[in-house]
Amino acid sequence: MNDRYLEALEQYEMEVTTVRKGRGAWICETDRGMRLLKEYRGTVRRLEFEDQVLGMLDTRTSLRTDRYERNKEGGLLTMAGDGTRYILKEWYGDRECNIRDGCEVRQAIARLAMLHGQLRRIPFKEEWNMGSICKESPDREMDRHIREMQKARNFIRGKRGKTEFELSIMGSYDYFYEQARAARDEMKHLLETQENETGSYTQTVSIGGGERLMAAELFDQRAATDSPAVPSGFGLCHGDLDQHHVLMGRGYTAIVEYNRMHLGLQVCDLYRLMRKALEKHGWDTELGLSMVDSYQRVRPMDKRERKSLACMFLFPEKYWKQLNFYYNTNKAWIPAKSTDKVRNLESQEAARRQFIRCLTEGCG
Repeated sequence: MNDRYLEALEQYEMEVTTVRKGRGAWICETDRGMRLLKEYRGTVRRLEFEDQVLGMLDTRTSLRTDRYERNKEGGLLTMAGDGTRYILKEWYGDRECNIRDGCEVRQAIARLAMLHGQLRRIPFKEEWNMGSICKESPDREMDRHIREMQKARNFIRGKRGKTEFELSIMGSYDYFYEQARAARDEMKHLLETQENETGSYTQTVSIGGGERLMAAELFDQRAATDSPAVPSGFGLCHGDLDQHHVLMGRGYTAIVEYNRMHLGLQVCDLYRLMRKALEKHGWDTELGLSMVDSYQRVRPMDKRERKSLACMFLFPEKYWKQLNFYYNTNKAWIPAKSTDKVRNLESQEAARRQFIRCLTEGCG
């Protein structure tokens, strides 16, 4: 092992027995349990925010997180002699969530609901106001993706001698483009309606400067009083949830990697995990609705949250990803699997739309 990692580990009050590489970091067996050492390129302020939030969560039951360890000097950030910065955190030797196992996914979703419920009850601190916790609203993100779709479509349209992938993309473009617009328009309507009732969600969360403070104040008010002055479903989100960040232990589930935690609509986390699983299960409606039910049994969603979730599923994210990846990489060479992915989207579309219809009907 490179000496610089040893330098970092020596700055912690623990005895390291073994070290192995894994997950782009170093997994350490110590006298205090398993730990993970990794390089860090963010700010100390961001680290302190994550550490304080994770420290407020109750992880004595079936939910675990990867809290940071402080070094001998009491700091969260440790520097080796060459200037490389490291963090150390609790870790788990458990396997990742198997999204091909419906029961396991439902268990993971129930733990996510538990996490969301706790995150919504945490009073927001003024020192947490920073750009990294403010994310653009879902309708604006959809609008940006639509512009990216248009840009790529215009490029392909002007090409001569189109490839099989390009022909496939153009053949389904109008269909998925209309879906994207419908999802964007409905999401915008939901947020604007809520904005008129409770105050400016889209501005306070999406725009920097002083308006970030307004978002924090509204969040703090919701946490303290359960006031309707904050949009339903608004709170701290994991921000990067997929099967790789859910570890299945014996009697517990660990949800890890909070470096993208931010203020926003919590159903965005639910959507990300569900979409990954449903793609592997051919958009099975019964399974999808049972996932929603697993979440609601722990943290009930109101009608607007469910409609927001349905909008996210309506937006053709997988199609946009393929198109955007094509446009931003080497357009002269297109992997065969990219064409297969577009065709698979088309073959699963009927099942996907059936699931979205059933989810929407459940919104009342």
